Amino acid sequence: MPIIETGAVALLIWAVFGYLLGSIPFGVLISKAMGLGNLREIGSGNIGATNVLRTGSKPAAFATLILDGAKGAVAALIARAMAGEDAALLAGLMAFIGHCYPLWLGFKGGKGVASFLGLLLALSLPVGLACCATWLVAALLKRISSFAALAAAGTSTFWMSVLGYPEGFFVGVILTIMIFWRHKANITRLRAGTEPRIGK
Repeated sequence: MPIIETGAVALLIWAVFGYLLGSIPFGVLISKAMGLGNLREIGSGNIGATNVLRTGSKPAAFATLILDGAKGAVAALIARAMAGEDAALLAGLMAFIGHCYPLWLGFKGGKGVASFLGLLLALSLPVGLACCATWLVAALLKRISSFAALAAAGTSTFWMSVLGYPEGFFVGVILTIMIFWRHKANITRLRAGTEPRIGK
């Protein structure tokens, strides 16, 4: 747990800021702007980069990946610069929650993987890079995006402990639980051996 140095009212403001920033549905906005159709009616209906890729547009998927990743990172970095580490952790966490449960889409959002990784990169670059590397290795081994996401989330608190970022441990536990919860359908398919592989 980080030391709480920011006042309650200020923390509430940072929480709202993070949530509203995280709620911006970049995948939906980019798909509409590029004439790719209604993302909620394509593939899984998810608003993240993986589903944007199902529109056939790699540039749109890449832009969604970067912008979704930036939501948590920007929220945390601004809060850290203007308040402190406690505000950064809270704003980043709320940005992640905003992505998963966006106000503008009836609280039906994405699974949060890009926002999760972007947030960790901003909070602690070594931890973020370790989690990204874990995702990449798991993806190369299994060729399954959801498995890679679960591997990255499942090892995040381990990396925090090993790489010297204990302040983020509690938030890391929450993020991990939420990533697993958002992927519960994927976990069921993984157990059944029916989860689609990357590129299919």
